[in-house]
Amino acid sequence: MSGQYRRVLLKLSGEFLSGPKEAGIDPETLSRVAGEIARVHDMSVQLGVVIGGGNLYRGLRGVAEGMDRVTADQMGMLATIINALALQDMLERRDVPTRVMTAVPLEGAAERFVRRRAIRHLEKDRVLLLAGGTGNPFFTTDTAAALRGAELGADVLLKATRVDGVFSADPEKDPGAEFIRTIGYKDVIGRGLGVMDSTAVALCMENRIPIVVFNMKEDNLVRVIRGEEVGTTVKEAI
Repeated sequence: MSGQYRRVLLKLSGEFLSGPKEAGIDPETLSRVAGEIARVHDMSVQLGVVIGGGNLYRGLRGVAEGMDRVTADQMGMLATIINALALQDMLERRDVPTRVMTAVPLEGAAERFVRRRAIRHLEKDRVLLLAGGTGNPFFTTDTAAALRGAELGADVLLKATRVDGVFSADPEKDPGAEFIRTIGYKDVIGRGLGVMDSTAVALCMENRIPIVVFNMKEDNLVRVIRGEEVGTTVKEAI
């Protein structure tokens, strides 16, 4: 079984890994995500995953509480590495070959991100877990996902969320929000729809990487990769 895409970059938020909990890592949710990724791996799709850290620590929350922005962002980067190691463990229990690469040096636990080495891991059919954001403060993990997608030559960037795609407003706050099936990069930025931060969207636009925003509920990741119409696609305006 094969998918529509050869190489995929999945952006997975840290908050998603907390499942029904307010914070931390929910074992059942982690197991389900690992199962979905294992199914994608069985489709012979090269998969890189950029993981957030918001379930453990959010840098912007620290800033709001008076912490120095650089320090807060560095703490957030470390949180993403914890999530990546947890997901690696769950994947390897399923016999899925996995490598954690990070923009933040962590000798003994993860490899330092090197583009050519990362591409080689993908070519060897290893799932690549990309942590540490960009390695720099002031940049989100959304931007890290767009950057890694461009560096690795991804065919698509998949943004996993808790809602069904892009809406005209926040559907969790506005029940009248309208679902949008397809939209252009510039419209997303201009309308401030909050799909990803504007830097990430601009990077994808410059490198012509389509973004699919979808609900990471059961089977949806596999359905997206098969080419089924799931979620919202952000691409060049027609």
